[in-house]
Amino acid sequence: MRGTLRWGVQHGMPRLAVRRGARAGDLQSLLLADPATWREPYAFHERVRAAGPLLTGRFTCMSASHAVVREVLSGADFGVGALHDAPVPALRRPLAWASRERPTHPVEPPSMLAVDPPEHTRYRRLVSKVFTARAVEGLRPRVEELAAELLDELAGRGPVVDVVEGYALRLPLAVVAELLGVPAHRREEVRRFEAGVAGSLEVAAGWREVRAVDAALRGFDAWVGEHLQRLRRDPGDDLLSGLVTVTDDEHGGQRLSERELRATAGLLLAAGFETTVNLLGSATALLLQHPDQLAAARADPDLWPGVVEESLRLEAPVQLTSRRALRDTVVAGQPVRRGTRVVLLLGAAGRDPDVFTDPARFDVRRANAREHLAFSGGRHFCLGAPLARLEGQVGLRALFERFPALQPAAGAQRTTTRVLRGWRRLPVRLG
Repeated sequence: MRGTLRWGVQHGMPRLAVRRGARAGDLQSLLLADPATWREPYAFHERVRAAGPLLTGRFTCMSASHAVVREVLSGADFGVGALHDAPVPALRRPLAWASRERPTHPVEPPSMLAVDPPEHTRYRRLVSKVFTARAVEGLRPRVEELAAELLDELAGRGPVVDVVEGYALRLPLAVVAELLGVPAHRREEVRRFEAGVAGSLEVAAGWREVRAVDAALRGFDAWVGEHLQRLRRDPGDDLLSGLVTVTDDEHGGQRLSERELRATAGLLLAAGFETTVNLLGSATALLLQHPDQLAAARADPDLWPGVVEESLRLEAPVQLTSRRALRDTVVAGQPVRRGTRVVLLLGAAGRDPDVFTDPARFDVRRANAREHLAFSGGRHFCLGAPLARLEGQVGLRALFERFPALQPAAGAQRTTTRVLRGWRRLPVRLG
């Protein structure tokens, strides 16, 4: 009963509303109701852009403007709020009752993605003590080792392989497993939950989708609870062991709670892992589609960071996010009332012609590619961005150096999710 009520409030009611809105031609409703808008989103993004910097719809506001997206992400007038909050205030109490027995969710409190200051400030301060830029850079040799091992395995599967299943998925999986303190022989335990946990990022999902997500979250919650107990008994030098023991002595010895630790582990799996899979897959496809750009990167290894940034700009792994107005405010000259949710099209912001010249062109030498907003912005700028960049640079360079004759093969399939964009299958001929 709780699960049915929760689905009805968080997903069922929004699905009915957006279907009605889509029939009336409401662009925001089409974003959720029409599969074409997330299978091939960029034509839709241009329709939103043509409507102005801030589009006011029946339920929310929406923007494809780089300037507006950046302003809302960074502005003090906006906060995150839970992604799957009740659509109307009167339903918040029933939703709270229905969510009492729900496992920890990557995009609901106490997840770092779903809390604002002061909780977010304390949370991020603690995590940042362990997940430092120096610690991430220290992972480079290990990421290089993992990439080499996986490419050895890939070579044995040829001549035609799915580079997503065989490499783009397995490299981030191996890295996340090591961050969680999971040894190599137990990586498949983490992978069991990957697809379901990633589905927790979706909005207006169907009943079967939500049931599958809940089952995955429940399984992962139980697994990570047992895993945390193991780490407390025998901590390692991994990220999660560090988070178990980290304290903030400057603020009264604050520590992460059990639920916060579970939420952080889930966030690594749902957001950190899946987005890097999509980055590697999309960048591989772009390079194969643009052999001149691939040749440039091969000739000058200093261009591999540019490959990553340009891929993030052109094919943002997370296509959209949202913020809620904390008070009455004004955006792009338009009033935005307190409580209004603003949908921010990150994928469209990366193709804004006001910021990027010839925005649809893939150019690994683009000087301002790093101005994309694929990692969000403001206080919620992705904490894992340095690691994603590292995995992208190492993983792509290793792939194309190991297989210099790599060519696309038939059978590529896109993912069909609204929020995340990438490749489900990307067959290649190793050469």
